[in-house]
Amino acid sequence: MSTNQHTLAKPVSISGTGLHTGAKVTLTIKPAPANHGVVFKRTDIEGQPEIAALAKNVLETARGTTIGLSPDVTVSTVEHVLAALVGLEIDNALLEINGLEMPIMDGSSLPFVEAIESVGTQEQDAEREYFEITEPISYEAENGEVELMAVPADKFEVSVMVEYGTTVLGSQNASLKNLADFKQEIARCRTFSFLHELEYLLDNGLIKGGDLNNAIVYVDQEVDQATLEKLKVAFKKDNVAVKSNGILDNLDLHFSNEAARHKLLDVIGDLSLAGKPIKGRIFATRPGHKANTDFAKILAQKIKEESRRAKVPRYNPNDKPIYNVNEIMGILPHRPPFLLVDKITELSEDHVVGVKSVSMNEDFFQGHFPGAPVMPGVLQIEAMAQAGGILALSTVPDPENYLTFFIKIEEVKFKRQVVPGDTLIFKLIMTEPIRRGIVKMDGEAFVGNNLVCEAKMMAQIVKQKEK
Repeated sequence: MSTNQHTLAKPVSISGTGLHTGAKVTLTIKPAPANHGVVFKRTDIEGQPEIAALAKNVLETARGTTIGLSPDVTVSTVEHVLAALVGLEIDNALLEINGLEMPIMDGSSLPFVEAIESVGTQEQDAEREYFEITEPISYEAENGEVELMAVPADKFEVSVMVEYGTTVLGSQNASLKNLADFKQEIARCRTFSFLHELEYLLDNGLIKGGDLNNAIVYVDQEVDQATLEKLKVAFKKDNVAVKSNGILDNLDLHFSNEAARHKLLDVIGDLSLAGKPIKGRIFATRPGHKANTDFAKILAQKIKEESRRAKVPRYNPNDKPIYNVNEIMGILPHRPPFLLVDKITELSEDHVVGVKSVSMNEDFFQGHFPGAPVMPGVLQIEAMAQAGGILALSTVPDPENYLTFFIKIEEVKFKRQVVPGDTLIFKLIMTEPIRRGIVKMDGEAFVGNNLVCEAKMMAQIVKQKEK
């Protein structure tokens, strides 16, 4: 696994037909800067809206994965190109498409892999951030027949089991141990369908871009001449036949378990929507796009929680603080019982970390609430603001001669209760340079690894009038 992010060396275009719409489309995959991620752009829509390849943007999973911003701004059948990007370890790319569906090509990821390989990749000056599986994460569909699980491993691996219970396609397994083998072992495995599904799709005006070269059709029932005639018309073929191995027409399988390998391809593409490359082993039993993307949403939530934990400031009570409580009183005008910051442990030009040890002796616990002491949310915000005041006043040479007043508080959220015995750790980041005494900050308060409240704050530094 590479340790740095990668993108394409230069743009590359690929044209084809959408499987379900039958529309001719051109996809251009372009390089993108570090930390950009994978983003689709609909160039045929006014404003050319961009859709990030993230699980939260999944809108539909019938017959493929569709992501979008709204029902009118979507991109369909994204899983094959996403799998190609994962297989080639591409972290950042802008995919411009002039239609609502990816070109189906031959029903696999190989055309996308070969297109990217034709222009090469480029290493970027930014470290790749993996989502490392540290404990089992599981998903089970309501019917109990579909399961996905991620377990710890030192690299990305995938194992898939499918079971269709038919004579032509029963139980199959497939595994990918190394991404380096993706092109040869997985990328060229094509999508597939059963004949009865194919007839339904044709009868309902779907798979307008399908032909017998971009999908494996397994024949799981007796085929009469009328059905063969209908297929001949639909696929513009002079003859349509069923081979001895139960596959429609004269298409040859690349692997005896090509169906399972294609399902593995879909799992790779769909799970990329979690938002980070995965370091761990995935087990998938009877997977489909809905289960895959539901599991991607679970992984995305875990990534979000992990990212939040990573933002928690380190606090070691044995370290000497930047300011102790007496030094804080030399900067802020607040005094007990309304001084709500005990220590400042970090201070820079644009951030501050403060600490408040919450004791049962706090005056406010007498009435909030008797028998069930909880620190009022407004005082959590006030304590956060006092820590922010230290940061704001650090920009003036004589902070003892200034006061800091709130102007605005927005997007306040309380996540959990703060009770006696908790140690509150505040982190405030200045979001803009101070102009005309106006200070803007984003603030968060933590107890342990848990975010307890957050807010966006605006204040003004005002010099006190001389007495």
